[in-house]
Amino acid sequence: MADAFIYDAVRTPRGRGKLDGSLHEVSSLGLAVTALQAVRQRNKLEGPEIDDVILGCVDPVGEAGGDIARAAAIASGYSYKVPGVQINRFCASGLDSVNFAAGEIMSGQHDLAIGGGVESMSRVGIGASGGAWPVDPTIAIPSYFMPQGVSADLIATKYGFSRDDVDAYAVESQKRAARAWEEGRFKHSIVPVKDVNGITLLDRDEHMRPGTDMQSLAALKPAFAFYAEQGGFDAVAIQAHPEVEKLNYVHHAGNSSGIVDGAAAVLVGSKKAGEKHGMKPRVKIRAYANIGSDPALMLTGPVDVTKKVLHRAGMTIDDIDLFEVNEAFAAVVLRYLEAFNLDPAKVNVNGGAIAMGHPLGATGAMLMGIAIDELERTGKSTALVTLCIGAGMGTATIVERV
Repeated sequence: MADAFIYDAVRTPRGRGKLDGSLHEVSSLGLAVTALQAVRQRNKLEGPEIDDVILGCVDPVGEAGGDIARAAAIASGYSYKVPGVQINRFCASGLDSVNFAAGEIMSGQHDLAIGGGVESMSRVGIGASGGAWPVDPTIAIPSYFMPQGVSADLIATKYGFSRDDVDAYAVESQKRAARAWEEGRFKHSIVPVKDVNGITLLDRDEHMRPGTDMQSLAALKPAFAFYAEQGGFDAVAIQAHPEVEKLNYVHHAGNSSGIVDGAAAVLVGSKKAGEKHGMKPRVKIRAYANIGSDPALMLTGPVDVTKKVLHRAGMTIDDIDLFEVNEAFAAVVLRYLEAFNLDPAKVNVNGGAIAMGHPLGATGAMLMGIAIDELERTGKSTALVTLCIGAGMGTATIVERV
């Protein structure tokens, strides 16, 4: 197979996913266009050179529906000849879009492709696209369906993570994100979002709360106890994992990922295409993988898929210099650290979704860009990006700096 290289990665800042968020007036299409136009302009591409645009979107309905990737490609001036496709693997959609683009390059069928994602959570509400999983007993019963927050509390209970543990992790995420912004670590990849008059609406992640401390988090009530107890999901959790006698509810808004708006785009291509267009590769994609995992625990997929992708790459965990593990909930990352006995200083060094937010379909592509920037900033060689996924799955990608 041919090698696939990443030549560029951009993202919008993440705006609060509420009516008063700075990006609420920008449509899903507008967010996607912002990222795609930046890739085109930064790399001096005419447009028709792109063989495909692949965008993740978890709720592709309303303004985000109808194959938003194709719409965004045309609206970005890429030429009507550039196709587009929208994909959905829940929270890993953005990373899978990058992986799908890489697969097109590795197979030799395409030369340049863009993978990325978009989610306007303030305009298209989470869960707006519906689905059988929560409501159809045919799938809800065998998959032990429960809200993700209950699964996060199940993980915390099963593996012994206390309220102090998850809160301390959240505080550290906020500190790391604030330091990353203060030191300009995201400046290479952030593309400001502007209105039709060219006025900047947002140029910085706005969900962050750098003043967060253990005392402020201690004042927050567990967010998912009601769903577990009143909805009967605690019984579902215990049925799936009878070794757990009683759930310990530890997750809340302060140690869970934030609801935000945003978009990202990653330019992937062959060596030949890079040379043709005068672009320098930043990283090579070593391997990527997907896996199904325990649907009740739901969020432990990163552990399982990391083992799989390392095997595919012929690598060990010690070969990885830097990890980006999506902070869907604090317990997800704590379990990952524990499973591989990792040094926390190598994981999410610039904070994560607890501090900056999780624009579902775009997050995976954003994490890839953050990992590449950090490899270049520190001179390190390899990074592994991974996300947990609804219904129990995991996606992971290993890249190596060129």
